Amino acid sequence: MADTKKAAAPKVAKKAAVKKVAAPKVAAVKATRKAHTGPTFVVKQVRSQIGIMPKTKATMRALGLRKIGDVNTLPDRPEIRGMIARVPHLIEVSKKGA
Repeated sequence: MADTKKAAAPKVAKKAAVKKVAAPKVAAVKATRKAHTGPTFVVKQVRSQIGIMPKTKATMRALGLRKIGDVNTLPDRPEIRGMIARVPHLIEVSKKGA
């Protein structure tokens, strides 16, 4: 029988330590955001997301709605209006003045 020892694998050099940068705290980030002063929408989820298409679920998530009864206030912008137009059968929308 022939001796079938495998050659030892060469050792890999250790990677240099990566310097970690502290992420900004959520409260600090929210404090630096500019408050929207224009007109807004108040969006409320009134129907379940069970059985809807994944793309529609993603739209609901982008509106900040996860479950029935969730309410979110969003600025009146074209992209928000487009998302609302995609899911009118699942939400109620009321408009707040400026």
